[in-house]
Amino acid sequence: MNNDLIIDVSPSEITIAHTKDKQLVELSKEKRNLQFSVGNIYLGKVKKIMPGLNAAFVDVGFEKDAFLHYLDLGPQVRTLQKYLETAIQRKGKNLTPLQRFKSEADIDKKGKISDLFKGGETILVQVAKEPISTKGPRLSSELSIAGRNLVLIPFAEKVSISQKIPSSEEKKRLRGLIQNLKPKHYGVIVRTVAEGKSTELLVDELKELVNRFENAFKQLQHPKPPQLFIGEMNRASTILRDNFNGTFSNIYVNDELYYRDIKEYISAIAPESEKIVRYIKSSEPIFERFGINKQIKLLFGRTVSVRNGAYLIIEHTEALHVIDVNSGNRTRLGNDQETNALEVNLLAAQHVAQQLRLRDMGGIIVIDFIDMYTAEHRQRLFEKMKEAMADDRARHNILPVSKFGLMQITRQRVRPELSVPTLEKCPTCKGSGEITSSILFDDELFNNLSYIVERENLKKILLRVHPYVAAYLTKGLFTLRWKWSRKLHCHIKVEGMPAFSLIETHFYTADNEEIIQ
Repeated sequence: MNNDLIIDVSPSEITIAHTKDKQLVELSKEKRNLQFSVGNIYLGKVKKIMPGLNAAFVDVGFEKDAFLHYLDLGPQVRTLQKYLETAIQRKGKNLTPLQRFKSEADIDKKGKISDLFKGGETILVQVAKEPISTKGPRLSSELSIAGRNLVLIPFAEKVSISQKIPSSEEKKRLRGLIQNLKPKHYGVIVRTVAEGKSTELLVDELKELVNRFENAFKQLQHPKPPQLFIGEMNRASTILRDNFNGTFSNIYVNDELYYRDIKEYISAIAPESEKIVRYIKSSEPIFERFGINKQIKLLFGRTVSVRNGAYLIIEHTEALHVIDVNSGNRTRLGNDQETNALEVNLLAAQHVAQQLRLRDMGGIIVIDFIDMYTAEHRQRLFEKMKEAMADDRARHNILPVSKFGLMQITRQRVRPELSVPTLEKCPTCKGSGEITSSILFDDELFNNLSYIVERENLKKILLRVHPYVAAYLTKGLFTLRWKWSRKLHCHIKVEGMPAFSLIETHFYTADNEEIIQ
C-alpha cells in the first residue's frame, strides 16, 4: 500500500495531504503568517477570575483571551507556579533543577480557582484547543512536551505506555526502562513508535526533552507576558513527528526550503528513510499532479457521493454536526428494503469515518442512517463504524444506533473544522449564481449515463450537450465517448447543441425520444 504525504507550500499557506493508495485520508492547512498554536506553552497574564465558572480568562497574545478551567490546572499547579516565580526572581540564573525542587501539595479536586490565582498574575499555560468560532483558545496548566518517541510531563511522576503496543513484554520493558531513567518530578508517556527502540535512543530523547524544558526557564531574564515560552514545531514537522513510523512510501514537497527542513528532520529520526523525501519542481501545481484537487472537490461539499447512487448530506451548527445518509434512487434490483438499507449504511459508515478525519470534525456528531428493523443489522453497523474509526487518532466515543436510526459520536475537537470551498463561479451567469464544480462534471455525467443505460437496458443512446462539452467528450484518438461506450457496452452518440447552456444535458433513445432521469 502506498502511504504518501504531499505538501503544497504557497505564499499564503501550507496544505498537507495524506493519501493511502492515492486516496485522500487527511488534509490540513496552516497559514504561513500564523503559528501553529496547539501544544505551544505561553507565559500568560490572568485578566479576569470568574468564580461562577470556576475558571479564569488569560491573555496569551491571541485576539480573544484564553479560557482556563480549574479542572485543567493539574494537581501540581502550585509547584509549577512556585518554580516559575523562583525562575523569574532569579532571572533564570542559579535555578535549582526540577528533580531537586521541593514539591508543593496537590490541589484539591473540588477547590476554587480564586484561591490559587488573582488578576494580573503571571502563569505558565499550554494551548489545548485553538480558537473556535467566537471562543478563545482553551488552556491547560498540566504541561506536556512531545518528542518523537516520548511525551514529557513535568511536575508528574507517572509512566504511561501506549495501549497500541500489542506485546505485554515490550510494555513491561519500556515501563521498567523509563522508570529507572526518568528524573524525579517528571512523568513520561511512551508513544507507540517507541516499540522496539533501543535504550540509547530513548535515553537521548528523554535528556533532550528535559533540557528543553529546563533551559526555557533559564531564558526568563526579562519576561514580558504574554510571550511564547516553548513553541511547537512547524505543522509539517509536527505531522511527521506524530505520524511517521516507517510506513510512508514518499513525502513530496514543492518548496525547496521545506524540502531541506523535512529531509534534515527525517535523517535525524530515521536516516534509512531519508530517500523518500522528494522535491517536486514543476509548473504544474503539485495537487493537480497527484489528483488531490479533484478529491477535495469531491469530498468537501455539502453533498458527498458514496457509491451506487447513495450520498451523504453534511450540515454544521454551532453545537453539533449532522450527517444524513441517503440511498438515492439506485437501489439494487432483487434486494429487499432491509438488505439495501444495510448495504448502504455499511458503505456510508466508512465514508462518514473518512469525513470526520478529513474535515477534523469535533464535538457532537449525529448520523441519521437509513432505518433498519433488525437488531443484528444495527449491531453490524455499530461494529463497522468502530472498525472504520479505529485509525482515528482523535479521542472519540461511539454510541449504538438508537431506535430512531440515529448514531451519536463525540470526537475530540482541538482546532476549527476544516472547510474547503467546493463551488465555482458559474461561467454562464457571470457570478450571479453557483454550480457544482466543473472538475466533477464528467464524473457526474458518466454516473447519470450509466444509470440510464442500466435502467432502460439500452444498446444505443444519444447525448445532447453544449458544443464545448461535445468537443471535450470527442477529442483525441481514444475519446471519453469511446471509453464510456466500451465500459457500458452501449453505443453513445454525442451532438453539440449551441442553444444549450454550458452544463445542460439531455438523453435520447435511438428513436429520438427523450429519456427522463
